Amino acid sequence: MKASKFIISTLREAPNDAVISSHQLMMRAGLIRKLGNGLYSYMPMGLKAFRKVENIIREELDKAGMLEMKPTVIQPGEIWKESGRWEKMGPEMLKPQNRGGQDMVVSPTAEEAFTALVRDGLTSYKQLPFTLYQINTKYRDEIRPRYGVMRGREFTMMDAYSFDKDQKDLDASYENAAAAYRKIFKRMGLETISVKADTGAMGGSGSEEFMVESEVGDDTLILCPECKYAANVEKASCKDDVALDKDGKPQAKTDKAVEEIPTPDVKTIDDLSEFLKTTPQSFIKTLIYRVENPGIDIKGNFVAVCIRGDLDVNEAKLCALLKASSVELAEEADVIKITDAPVGFAGPVKLTKAPVIADNTVMNMHDAVTGGLKKDVHFIHVEPGRDFTPFMTADVRIVKPGDICPECGGTFYSKKGNELGHIFKLGEKYTKSMNVTYLDVNGKLTTPIMGCYGIGVDRTLASIIEAHHDDNGIKWTMSTAPFQVAVVPVMYKEKMKEVADKIYEELLASGVDVLLDDRDERPGVKFKDADLIGYPIRIVVGDKNLPNVELKVRSAENPDLVPAEEAAKKAVQIIKDELERLNA
Repeated sequence: MKASKFIISTLREAPNDAVISSHQLMMRAGLIRKLGNGLYSYMPMGLKAFRKVENIIREELDKAGMLEMKPTVIQPGEIWKESGRWEKMGPEMLKPQNRGGQDMVVSPTAEEAFTALVRDGLTSYKQLPFTLYQINTKYRDEIRPRYGVMRGREFTMMDAYSFDKDQKDLDASYENAAAAYRKIFKRMGLETISVKADTGAMGGSGSEEFMVESEVGDDTLILCPECKYAANVEKASCKDDVALDKDGKPQAKTDKAVEEIPTPDVKTIDDLSEFLKTTPQSFIKTLIYRVENPGIDIKGNFVAVCIRGDLDVNEAKLCALLKASSVELAEEADVIKITDAPVGFAGPVKLTKAPVIADNTVMNMHDAVTGGLKKDVHFIHVEPGRDFTPFMTADVRIVKPGDICPECGGTFYSKKGNELGHIFKLGEKYTKSMNVTYLDVNGKLTTPIMGCYGIGVDRTLASIIEAHHDDNGIKWTMSTAPFQVAVVPVMYKEKMKEVADKIYEELLASGVDVLLDDRDERPGVKFKDADLIGYPIRIVVGDKNLPNVELKVRSAENPDLVPAEEAAKKAVQIIKDELERLNA
């Protein structure tokens, strides 16, 4: 491709709303343009890189035996009502109506569509197992889209779904997808961390995320340096610890009855610790949560969550425990209605207007302090199990650095990361609710089980830039660069033009993705654009060096002078060696 026939529109400065490197560089290099809030369009240069990422994904999934298809982006609302997610997905799901008044969905995910399509053709166990996938557009009405294509409203995802006869088949499909993921990200030059994860609104049991470390990551990873334990903070668990009293000794059980004490204007755990001359570990913190679309019967839409005073509630764990679409802290008016007290005085003792969910830590506490369900009042000498019985007891705590690994006893540390891919074992969640059956080997109607596997294509592209850039611009990996080589004549005329054209034609003949910068621009502009856009190899043809040319690898500090007649061959070898390294 000749630059004069291409669109190269670089910017000196990034827009003010671009705060992370990938967003800034994609805008400055002219890879994307903003059409609306959370809506970015790929320009020709950006689309070339996007297609490279997309094709690597497709090639590895095809090698893994998965079958590509293309469902529609607009889906009938009826299939979402069948699955039970019409209401549970919440306001992120765009729900238009067609001219006939039929409810429709702009696809935020594709479990329902794939399940419905398979249902229409699945009859026999002989057809199973198989895995179908798409690389397609999605839309989620993010409340705060940010970071360019890293978290946009419209985006492209690879979704794959396995349909399996039994758990053994599902385990094999799951491992097949995980192996393909590792190859995909390695080919792109990305180092990923595989972590245990929350299944969220998708449902299911086993779940694993493929993360890349990032200073601006949306996710916090909890990692053990002693073993391979790695989990998203939403899913991470830790070894139970012993609650200590003010003297640093394990809390001792008390035979004293619950006693009501005045605590005027004392609401927070820190204030209480000071007031009672004790530590936060002595308190049972009680928070009232509003629950949207609970999947279990909690006799209403509110729960009281109890946790040790030095810990915090993990809302993702709580949401999963209640099989809800979302949970959020209740408004003050609702807290008063449920506890008969202002915020800060809730407690589980004598609470009757909401079920109590107790974190595991609470049931190991003794002689505790709780809110007294009255303004400026607390209870002391509270014994969990004696003075209140929870509706449910579960792990709902946020794990943090310094907590102890449940598998080996190591001490956790944390990193920030961005999710690139996610795999789930869905089980019968969709096939059962949407009545998918087949005849098994004994002629009996049976429900298949499913796995779900996703990769965010846009997010992966942005993560490549996050991982590979410097102060001058992008440093594309050889497998994902829009052009692998840029041939840059200082001036496109006379001998420089002749040599540049020859190198360009030789590279084209060798199958190299090459750009000839034949624009009538100053050399400095061409060089800056080349660094900003990030071509892995730049060949500069200038009068002063002929019959040699400068060959510079983007990641190298200095260029090499090579004979012009050898430049193309040398570039081809560099490309070949680098691709072999990535593909190994």
